[in-house]
Amino acid sequence: MTLGGGCYCGALRYRTTGRPILKALCLCRACQHVSGGGPNYFMLVPPEGFQYLQGTPNQFTRPDLAQPVTREFCGTCGTHILTRRLDMSALVLKIGTLDDPAMFRGPRIAIYAEDQQPFHHLPDGLPVFQQLPPPSR
Repeated sequence: MTLGGGCYCGALRYRTTGRPILKALCLCRACQHVSGGGPNYFMLVPPEGFQYLQGTPNQFTRPDLAQPVTREFCGTCGTHILTRRLDMSALVLKIGTLDDPAMFRGPRIAIYAEDQQPFHHLPDGLPVFQQLPPPSR
């Protein structure tokens, strides 16, 4: 599977190949900040299949956190493209940046429901975790 995407202004373009590892949504406060208040829809993609084709993203890592993530975004329009976690090799790719976000077809799980706001509505039957799901065996 090959998917393309980029930022709102077109300064960043990327391609990702390989099957998504997970399709999910995150309700944590950090994602609410990044998304403007809503959940962050994302999919985990293999790092070896991801490549920027145009532009170089800006990066931000909070220095005050014990386990910080690095967020990559367009320095021109501010669109967040992906997140890199220290404890995971897969990349957290933001669904809204895909050329065809409809291919996402919805999340398989919701994480960090402990931060869910009253105005966040989740699909019926969606597995919901208060933080992260337990590791797969």
